[in-house]
Amino acid sequence: MATRLVTGQFNDSFVPIIDGVSLTVQNYAYWLNRSLGPAYVVAPSIPGHVDRFEFPVLRYFSVPFPKRRPYRVGIPPLDVTFLNQIRAIPFDLVHAHCPFVAGQLALVIARARGIPIVATFHTKYRENIETVAPSPRIIDYAVKVIVDYYQSVDEVWVPNHATGRTLREYGYTGEYEVVPNGTDIEILPGERSALRERGNEVLGTTPTDTVLLFVGQHVREKNHGLLLNALKIARDRGGRFRMFFVGTGYAELEMRQLAEQFGLRDCVTFLGIVYDRERLRSLYARADLLLFPSLYDNAPLVVREAAACYLPALLIEDSAAAEGVEDGGNGFLAPNSAEGYAERLVSLLNNHRLLEQVGERAHATLYRTWRDVVAEVQQRYLDIVSRHGGKTRTARRRLRLPVLRS
Repeated sequence: MATRLVTGQFNDSFVPIIDGVSLTVQNYAYWLNRSLGPAYVVAPSIPGHVDRFEFPVLRYFSVPFPKRRPYRVGIPPLDVTFLNQIRAIPFDLVHAHCPFVAGQLALVIARARGIPIVATFHTKYRENIETVAPSPRIIDYAVKVIVDYYQSVDEVWVPNHATGRTLREYGYTGEYEVVPNGTDIEILPGERSALRERGNEVLGTTPTDTVLLFVGQHVREKNHGLLLNALKIARDRGGRFRMFFVGTGYAELEMRQLAEQFGLRDCVTFLGIVYDRERLRSLYARADLLLFPSLYDNAPLVVREAAACYLPALLIEDSAAAEGVEDGGNGFLAPNSAEGYAERLVSLLNNHRLLEQVGERAHATLYRTWRDVVAEVQQRYLDIVSRHGGKTRTARRRLRLPVLRS
């Protein structure tokens, strides 16, 4: 009989909050639950949301995160029902996808039960902290706390080499493994034409429109100021396009106002969050170019999602997001300036043949399914448990857990 493991994916955000890490957690749990054993997601509660997944989700009490809508701050010690639930789960391995409340909870459980803990470093946390911390001293202290967390776990993963370098820059001195991201979006042979038609219906575009797309959080860290400035420059130089923003975030109003100020009302549309993955697939399929000038993202899922749909991306050269992308080969690169980004964009707007060719190569080189990625993750989990002592704990009933502290 194949080895079965009980695993937990811990993160400070989860559906209905949609970001790259929450989608990673969702896909880990989905595929592990099918192939390895019970895979729990542990995350803050969201008022009014009811989980409907084939894998179990445990939620703990939370409050709104000031100035970071729609994120929330979890407070597990205040949730007695949650504490009783999680004490009863015989985890064999826990996986933290953040170093904060959920990550600390995973570490407490791992040490209390003598089981291994994996932690993935997904995010450039310094940039997040700089938006809310009042002084460099506090920022440096917070980064040290983050590094200390990753130094304390059993195994550290990163989604690409650039992310590993960021972790090193923060001061981390331990080892790490590169475990790439995947995508749950796929276009089968023969589907593209129908999906493009569906995309035209959703967006109100015509087959001859040049459609540009951004998918992601509407936050300043994503370099939206540069993007909107570049769109204005491209428009002023005679560029004709329809630009669509998918997502939400604390800077959405600011972005809308900037688009209005730049006179882009007739060519820029904000669609909000698209929860329906089939609908999102039609948007990727219809778009001609993904615009993603973020310097903040390490290994953005949206670039892989776009590649799954034969859609090339225009990224910032030398950014972590651009790792594995060759300019004019399987994507496009531009300088980190509104002028440089606009110049590259204008050169591509009417070159649909090149966009199609590069989109084909993006699909061939950047696209990887979550099913394949998690098959690798599963084997890594089994190896880690074996190295940790070789004994699984699924046969135990109720395990004792000390008081959890945030």
